[in-house]
Amino acid sequence: MRQIFLIPAIVAGSFVLSGCAEDGKETVEKAFQEVNVVDANNLNEVMLTVADPNEAVNYFARSTKESPDRIDLQRGLAVSLVRAKRNTEAAIAWKKVVGMNGVTDADKVDYADALIRNGDWKDAEATLDSVPPTYETFKRYKLEAMVADANKNWKAADSFYETAVGLTTQPAGVMNNWGYSKLTRGAYADAERLFSDAVRQDPTLYTAKNNLVLARGAQRNYTIPVIPMDQNERAHLLHTLALSAIKQGDVETGKQLLREAIDTNPQHFDEAVRALQALENA
Repeated sequence: MRQIFLIPAIVAGSFVLSGCAEDGKETVEKAFQEVNVVDANNLNEVMLTVADPNEAVNYFARSTKESPDRIDLQRGLAVSLVRAKRNTEAAIAWKKVVGMNGVTDADKVDYADALIRNGDWKDAEATLDSVPPTYETFKRYKLEAMVADANKNWKAADSFYETAVGLTTQPAGVMNNWGYSKLTRGAYADAERLFSDAVRQDPTLYTAKNNLVLARGAQRNYTIPVIPMDQNERAHLLHTLALSAIKQGDVETGKQLLREAIDTNPQHFDEAVRALQALENA
């Protein structure tokens, strides 16, 4: 009689052991899946930051073919295309992202950025208008300022630039953009102040240094400002200042500045030499 009851017990035990084995297998497989997900996420981050942009494009292009519904991979492809300066493809990729489930306001702002890079100002403006006003970031306001500039809506541009500057710890780039906006309007003193602020924030930003010289030259101030610069930069800034003087009819001053640029440059300054020769032959 004991054996009669023992058989079901053994059978039941075998089922329990079988169930444990199955549970263990599933647990191991799940653990491997989780490790793979973590590894994939780390690889995605590497591709978005330190990898060669075109290599990243290839990686995300392959990944999106395998998993076309994953918005993170589509987003990675779009970001990589922007990094690779493939602007037309980037705009198309971001358009796909903003049409997917899980799209964020940040995605829409990045789409507007891609459109601006591609010269599509009208669609960029419409895209920014679709972002709720409660979404306030440096990038959003920087792009709003650029769109306002393109529309020659100076009051709005100034307001957006000012807000953008207050939302970042690295405002040199947007200060340079704001200064260039002032320069194109003929507000040379304001432009000079903004370019000076940009250089103070980032002494390596040569574009702001060159724009600063242009703003001073537009006011017929043909002296190099006291800013950090190496000998090569000084020579090129003198060249810029010379061209500004010549453009305004101050030819003799321009010649003198060209000579100084040629003497200052540590190497042969062919562009300045040719400009000076052309003036002297004329």
